[in-house]
Amino acid sequence: MEKINGYAVIITGGASGMGAATAKRLSLLGAKVALLDLNKAAAEKMAQSIHGLAIECDVTQEESVKLALQQAEDKHGPARICINCAGIVHSRRMINKEGMMPLEEFRRVIDINVVGTFNVMRQVANRMITLETVGDSLERGVIVNTASVAAFEGQIGQTAYATSKGGIVGMILPAARELAQFGVRVMGIAPGLVDTPMFEKIPPEARDSLAAMVPFPKRLAKPDEFAMLVQQIVENPMLNGTVIRLDGALRMQPK
Repeated sequence: MEKINGYAVIITGGASGMGAATAKRLSLLGAKVALLDLNKAAAEKMAQSIHGLAIECDVTQEESVKLALQQAEDKHGPARICINCAGIVHSRRMINKEGMMPLEEFRRVIDINVVGTFNVMRQVANRMITLETVGDSLERGVIVNTASVAAFEGQIGQTAYATSKGGIVGMILPAARELAQFGVRVMGIAPGLVDTPMFEKIPPEARDSLAAMVPFPKRLAKPDEFAMLVQQIVENPMLNGTVIRLDGALRMQPK
């Protein structure tokens, strides 16, 4: 899109972390932001700070997403920008001292991270393709999905998580090719180690050890650096059908 100001934006998982940082940045650029999140209280707090809209939504449920998108459209108009940040982390070996990983545990990770992302993407795209084109590139919209470097270098204990993020990576190019005829772009971001609430429970020495793994800069990424990349993707129409690593040249070791 050649501009962000005035456009409606959907952000899943927007109540915290990278989703919240993206909401703040796009809001400051004049976007009308709707935050879709299971944690409605946290989403409402964030929405108040950016004059946005908070909607409780389970991305794995078709009707929940349908209703949430309609609520957002009723308030802000049709969305031309969608950022999928909703997802969960998971760490458990396929087989450990307690036995095999329960199959339902694996399914839950795939359901939220892969099926949830696809569910939102398909419903948002179905609405975008009906819009009028804008700008010199004749775009109708852009969708950005959140993967992870675990998709490429999954560590021990990340069988389920790496598989889910690999699934997100795998859907980017075919989705971009399918939606190209409608002027809708699809991109992915694969963050490395990002300083999100997940890291708040980790002792300082462990955080320092993780930061030291990053070649440069030797620190955890800031959530707003993810948001900065989202802005660049949205504004640059030639970015389409690929996944960009945001990792400071990090390549994850087995453990």
